[in-house]
Amino acid sequence: MLDQDFIYTLLLTGKLALITTLVLILTGIPIAYWLNYSRFKLKFIAETLICMPMVLPPTVMGYYLLVAFSPENAFGNFLQEYFDVRLAFSFSGIVVASIIANLPFMIQPLQNGFAALPDELRQASYTMGKSKTITLFRVLLPNIKTSLITGIALTFAHCIGEFGIVIMVGGNIPKETRIASVAIYDEVQALNFEAANHYAFVLFILSFLILLLIYSINRKINFTTFR
Repeated sequence: MLDQDFIYTLLLTGKLALITTLVLILTGIPIAYWLNYSRFKLKFIAETLICMPMVLPPTVMGYYLLVAFSPENAFGNFLQEYFDVRLAFSFSGIVVASIIANLPFMIQPLQNGFAALPDELRQASYTMGKSKTITLFRVLLPNIKTSLITGIALTFAHCIGEFGIVIMVGGNIPKETRIASVAIYDEVQALNFEAANHYAFVLFILSFLILLLIYSINRKINFTTFR
């Protein structure tokens, strides 16, 4: 019979990944659209900042976020004093950290998808009197379904396996910030390899299924397109 802590940890992991993915779908689409079509001269700085989590060690990012979230510093103190929100060592904090860490995994596939579309498609929609919003959701997004699915799957998969930034910002608080990747580390430290294997096996299967889903859907879409 499965342990309640094991089930709760997996549910917390899924909750974190689901919230992060949903938030990044809502924010990632307009950001990717802006990055691809904007003529803002300093756009490359925004692109650099968004991609930083891909090259910056998670513990480094986690450390700076922890410092920012701490009530002893201006931002953390402002949130706690005026909104009664504590981000350091809390589930809310690891959600915010996870969103920041997973930005490139959602935005880059979408941006690449937009870049691959012929600009005549967008211009034709404008010529027909369609607004930018309608063009985005009715014309552009349906033509980059593969990129959207890839971004969603990569974000979710990366989130369930995130460790460094979570342990730095959230610590290891049962039923609060102890997600599966942290639990694996915790169980190995305690030489409880059987429990660590249970967590690792679940994450392995989930990652495999997510990648299988990406490739199968992309294969089906490509087959339908070129049929």
